Amino acid sequence: MKVAVASGKGGTGKTTVATNLAWVAAQHGRSVAYLDCDVEEPNGQIFLRPEVKWRRPVTLPVPRVDPDACDLCGECGEICEFSAIVPIGAKVLVFPQLCHSCGGCRLVCPLQAISEIPREVATLMGGEVDGVEYLQGLLNIGEAMSPPIIRALKALAPQAELVIVDAPPGTSCPVVEAVGGCDRVLLVTEPTPFGLHDLELALDTIGRLGIPCEVVVNRAGLNGAATRELCSSRGVEIAAELPDSRSVAEAYSRGELAAETDPEFRDRFRSLLKHIGNSP
Repeated sequence: MKVAVASGKGGTGKTTVATNLAWVAAQHGRSVAYLDCDVEEPNGQIFLRPEVKWRRPVTLPVPRVDPDACDLCGECGEICEFSAIVPIGAKVLVFPQLCHSCGGCRLVCPLQAISEIPREVATLMGGEVDGVEYLQGLLNIGEAMSPPIIRALKALAPQAELVIVDAPPGTSCPVVEAVGGCDRVLLVTEPTPFGLHDLELALDTIGRLGIPCEVVVNRAGLNGAATRELCSSRGVEIAAELPDSRSVAEAYSRGELAAETDPEFRDRFRSLLKHIGNSP
């Protein structure tokens, strides 16, 4: 089963839920893979602390223009919707960071003056800890497009009884790429006005994708009536409620797993695993 853990906004506890689920499942004999697809700012390694065993670069093809073969016809600039290749005067300028690697400019060039060269944009890495296979992507500083990196990371996902995809926060293209192909989505929210607003956006997004989803309420007990009302009106089940806990917050600040330090939270995550069909 592939389970994406997502949220409408950052800071709700999405990675807390994803890492604890992975650890608890592995502790009870399940084969588990954890994919940190928040490639702009991955932080699952803070809590799982894997031993990294391999690293590999991710490259994307970008155009290179042969000035001796180019006649400045302008076809390449016409097809590029992102102005990544622009004929100006007696030159064709290429802006690699705007390029979406579609290859259109190369295909339409009547003189075959455009080839493609690889450009390194990210690093993938993998390791293992306590029975959890850990995979992570990290976008290079200054790069703007994360969906290709998420796609490359998911392609390396090992076969496992439970694959947990820790998605980026929000509802934009990287989230759609991360949750695509998953069997279900757990939307992590918090009972605050901001959390409620962004949960509504996330429910809209996942609903359009047609993926079954449920809600996990983190820091429950603050004011959950509005969250329960929203979920009820949408026909979405609340799969778990995690109470606001000072001891868990302190463990979090030390980079420790809640399930490892607090027996009550360990039981709650076991119940959540049982709920989604992956109980020991």
